[in-house]
Amino acid sequence: MSLISDGDDGRQRRRLASAVKEGLRDLNIQLSLLNRRFGTSVELKDVDWDCLDLINRSGPLTPSALAARAGLHPATLTGILDRLQRAGWITRERDPEAADRRAVTVRANRDRNAELFRLFAPMNKRMDVLCADYSEAELELLADFLRRVTDAGREATRELAGE
Repeated sequence: MSLISDGDDGRQRRRLASAVKEGLRDLNIQLSLLNRRFGTSVELKDVDWDCLDLINRSGPLTPSALAARAGLHPATLTGILDRLQRAGWITRERDPEAADRRAVTVRANRDRNAELFRLFAPMNKRMDVLCADYSEAELELLADFLRRVTDAGREATRELAGE
């Protein structure tokens, strides 16, 4: 016989779920602050850094594909790409195979990534230390949780955009 009633168990579960959601909100704020500091160090606005990260992780991309992934209006993205190109972070290449001769592909200038890695090295080291405290099974659980949170965020973003 359990000493905890179903009501107590339900309240505890709600408290824990609330703590997880609160922790994610705290993480979001802290990562925003870190990214802002990071962006300032390499003279990138927050949205510029977001787009550069998307290009680095998913590229090469067409500007329209990048605009869709970043949730930005194409005209807004043009200004961002202009800034990234002037700063040497990306190149725009014409696609000679495309039916539309104006078609462009955006690529990250990978030789600049060393700057990014250097700036993120302290955080990556801290993450390595944190991950060392978890078993492989726990890391799998955490990775799955983060994937699922990302998917939930993606769905909520689409819903807010009316898609």
